[in-house]
Amino acid sequence: MPVIPLLDSQEIARILDRLASQVLERHAQCDQVMLVGIERRGADLARRLAALLGDRLGRAVPLGSLDINLYRDDWTSLEGKPHIGQSCIPQGVDGRVVILVDDVLFTGRTIRAALEALLDYGRPSAVELLVLVDRGHRELPIQADYVGRTVNTSRQEHVDVLLTERDGQDAVRLAAPAV
Repeated sequence: MPVIPLLDSQEIARILDRLASQVLERHAQCDQVMLVGIERRGADLARRLAALLGDRLGRAVPLGSLDINLYRDDWTSLEGKPHIGQSCIPQGVDGRVVILVDDVLFTGRTIRAALEALLDYGRPSAVELLVLVDRGHRELPIQADYVGRTVNTSRQEHVDVLLTERDGQDAVRLAAPAV
C-alpha cells in the first residue's frame, strides 16, 4: 500500500495551536469547558490541547479521557475480544461544555459511541467535537465544530495518525490501496 505524507510534526503543532485559538475565540476564559479525549490518540491530542490552553489561560483546563470500546456498535463482529480500557472523567460533566477530541473523523460511529459513553457521566450543557483530520464518508449525521485538516479520501484509503506519545513521532499519513 503506497503511503502519502499529509502532515509532519511542525504542521501538527501549528494545527493544534490554531485549534486552541479557535476554542478560546468561542469560549474566552473556558470557565465551563472540559476537554475529553477519546482513547487513544484523541486522549493524547486532548492532553496537548489542554497544555496549550493552560499556558494561555494561566490555569489548568479540566481534562478527561473516554474509552468507548463497550459502546461500539461493531463489538460483536470484532475478531477476538475488544481491548477494554479505562475512562477517566475527574470532574462532573453536568452543565459543562464538553469538547470531545479525536484524531480522525470518518463514519461518525466512534463519535456516536463517545456521546453515549459521555452521557453515563452526566448531562453537559453542550458537546462540541474537535478533530485533527476530517476525512469524510459519514454514515451518521455528525459534524466537527473544530477541524485541523480536511482530507479528501476514498473509502478504501486509510488515514494513519502517529503521535510521539505512542509512536515515537508526529505524522499523518494516507495509506492508499495498492493498484
